[in-house]
Amino acid sequence: MKIKRSLSCTQYKKQHVNRLSRLQTYSTIAGILLLLLLLPGCTGEHASGQANDERLHITATTGMIADAAKQIGGSHVQVTGLMGPGVDPHMYKASQGDIRKLDDADLVLYNGLHLEGSMTKILDKMSRSRHVVAVTERIDPALLRQSDEYANEHDPHIWFDVSLWSQAVERTRDAIIEADSEHEAVYRSNAETYLKQLDALHREVQQQIATIPASGRVLITAHDAFGYYGEAYGLEVRGLQGLSTASEYGSRDVAELRNMLVERQIKAVFAESSIPARAMEAVIAGAAGQGHTVKLGGELYSDALGAPDGEAGTYINMVRHNTNTIVEALR
Repeated sequence: MKIKRSLSCTQYKKQHVNRLSRLQTYSTIAGILLLLLLLPGCTGEHASGQANDERLHITATTGMIADAAKQIGGSHVQVTGLMGPGVDPHMYKASQGDIRKLDDADLVLYNGLHLEGSMTKILDKMSRSRHVVAVTERIDPALLRQSDEYANEHDPHIWFDVSLWSQAVERTRDAIIEADSEHEAVYRSNAETYLKQLDALHREVQQQIATIPASGRVLITAHDAFGYYGEAYGLEVRGLQGLSTASEYGSRDVAELRNMLVERQIKAVFAESSIPARAMEAVIAGAAGQGHTVKLGGELYSDALGAPDGEAGTYINMVRHNTNTIVEALR
């Protein structure tokens, strides 16, 4: 059965109105209406229908997680994603509106592995009293990349290895079933279909990358988000910044990457949708100053999906877009 939701806004208001009636604190309808407007936690949005919505309400931090929840939950879930297109989760700070979305949810899903930065403390605190799940929590640490920047921490960008992301999808499936066992059969069926699509996608990426000449399989991006992609599909990966965009790059980083481009005659680098392109433009200009032409191979989606109606609006389409962009520039 579905986990019981916390007291709805409508019930909350009714409870207080009844209390007021008993105490006769307010003698006019106007006074009661005024109090209802001032009651905490009862925004117009919440009062306008969510309390009567029987679907499982899920709040997910990233677009990749939100997409997985939608694929698995189908019509039985209402999914709210906090971080939209072009949003950098490393630098993201939760607003009061975000806190309300987290608090209103039956289930909160987040990546974990410190991807969400400063939000992690909020999520940890919420997990003591609410159904909050890190989709990476069951992945064998032996399969995770170690961070070169932070001791005892792992690279959180697991979605770039489709086979590894499938494990996060399985945890998402289980979390949804834990929250709403009434529709378990539907969730398992939807997840099975989606996981088969991911398995096919994993093989497709392997085949595509294999068409790039071995000497040209070098992926250079704005930050070190594509390590799992490189390990899974046979690319050497370098980022101007580290695993987190919170670590700023300097002139030395630009110079080292420029020298690598010139020495190895690498012909393309890539921008990222969640990071200003000027980072890679500085590297390109530096290589040009030494007589080597490097092109901007295109924009990759790293920490966020694209617009919902765009070519990278779903996880599968995002992976395909990135792979096609890389192959076209490096082949």
